[in-house]
Amino acid sequence: MSAVLTGVGLALPGVTTPEDLLAPVPGGAEPVDPAARIGKKGLRFKDRATQLALACAAEALTDAGLLGSEGLTVPGETVAVLVASNYGNVDTVCSVVDTIAAEGATGGVSPMDTPNASSNVIASTLAIKYGLRGPNLMVCNGATSGLDAVRWATALVGARRADRALVLAVEPDNEMVRRLTGADRIVDGAAAVVVERRAAAAVRGAEPRAVVSSAVRAGSVEACLERLAGDDRTPPAAWFGPGDGQGAGSALLPSGTVHHALAGTFGEASAVLGVLQCAGTIGWYAGGGAGPVYALAGRDGDDATAGLALLAPGRS
Repeated sequence: MSAVLTGVGLALPGVTTPEDLLAPVPGGAEPVDPAARIGKKGLRFKDRATQLALACAAEALTDAGLLGSEGLTVPGETVAVLVASNYGNVDTVCSVVDTIAAEGATGGVSPMDTPNASSNVIASTLAIKYGLRGPNLMVCNGATSGLDAVRWATALVGARRADRALVLAVEPDNEMVRRLTGADRIVDGAAAVVVERRAAAAVRGAEPRAVVSSAVRAGSVEACLERLAGDDRTPPAAWFGPGDGQGAGSALLPSGTVHHALAGTFGEASAVLGVLQCAGTIGWYAGGGAGPVYALAGRDGDDATAGLALLAPGRS
């Protein structure tokens, strides 16, 4: 693959930088306030997931050098948008359905709610807000959604459909999501990375933060790890995966491999997990880490596992 990560954005309680993801997150951190980060303009009537996405996208685009005080620094048609979310606007959808059931379609539904009921509302809102006119895709694919979005972004820029892609994952914490998931705590946050074709990044002098080496899907954690290792069986220096690092798949890794489990840190992460792992990898390299890093998301059995191998900046 010839894709690199050139920017990162985070909108999570108690987290400021990618390096923070590798340390214990302080308890009791206040929820992210999107208005405090990007101002109130454009947030009114938007659901929580879209508001979080707007704040996170601004940080990632700015970090990558794609967004300045005058707007985008590159043509809008060169930037794609891929958003991963399984529960993003479910509160709006359920509210509209309940209103229609109680009052009919022409009575109580607010015209402000109707656009927010679209399944693609988060991705389309980001495109409109920041002038991103490349391909636009919403990924709702269960636990693997975040890494699937990164994988599709690498394919998209590799096929020259765009020079770069904003990949963002977001999940809100609200009563409706808790009811559907059965979880008592949801991530209520967003993570984003900018995936860019290496040549396009070099043209504008962007500094790669990590290199995307390979992306795979398999039916289990073990199979995913084996495919990521490839024929040369090079072990990762660190990996982001399920459990405490002692369970499924861990026997295939050297005892010295560093394990980071982000799944339970912020509550049920769902689609955010895979992109959060990519952000954590950027933090790993920024903090002096070296060597390949594996990111895995999904569950064994019927649910496929997605995996991504990343390398330090400057590696091919």
